[in-house]
Amino acid sequence: MEPSRPTYKTLSDEALLSFLQKGNAMAFDELYGRYGQKIFSYFFRMLWKDKELAEDMTQDLFMKLIRHAQNFSADRNFFTWVYSIANNMCKNEYRKKEVRARHHQLQKPQLATDAVNPDMRRFREAVHHCTNELAEEKKALYILRFQENLTVPDISKILNIAEGTVKSRIFYLLKEMKEKLKEFETLSIYP
Repeated sequence: MEPSRPTYKTLSDEALLSFLQKGNAMAFDELYGRYGQKIFSYFFRMLWKDKELAEDMTQDLFMKLIRHAQNFSADRNFFTWVYSIANNMCKNEYRKKEVRARHHQLQKPQLATDAVNPDMRRFREAVHHCTNELAEEKKALYILRFQENLTVPDISKILNIAEGTVKSRIFYLLKEMKEKLKEFETLSIYP
């Protein structure tokens, strides 16, 4: 006899995925409930704050999860596996945009203004601009660490690089951003 709905809430992600591998829709619903908004938020920040694209990518990721649940290895952590998939999907989207950019003039999105504190507005715009100019692996690192607040070990698994490399790249990323944002060093939130 399969567990009832409330029991699914107590199962680990990996156990839910094993039920999903057997075609259990309730296990999928629970995984979606746990990760749907987190993955959408990740895509939204990684993909130019494009809500529709983030929604499409989230839906695509969960469709891949259903289609490729059998490929999940029980010795892996589901959390890092699903973020690895999301990260790879973002890389593919960056490549697509790069190809489109060669053939079309793209306009940069307008940033919302903050009338209360123009210095903060300018700083936010500069940080946004700075992160958008980062190479895709640096941007992924920035978002995973400072917006998703993931740990170094989790980032290491998601990006498939050593923890020491993650720490080193974070150090140099912050150094690079600090230099690019030097004009804001008088603000209290300057890195």
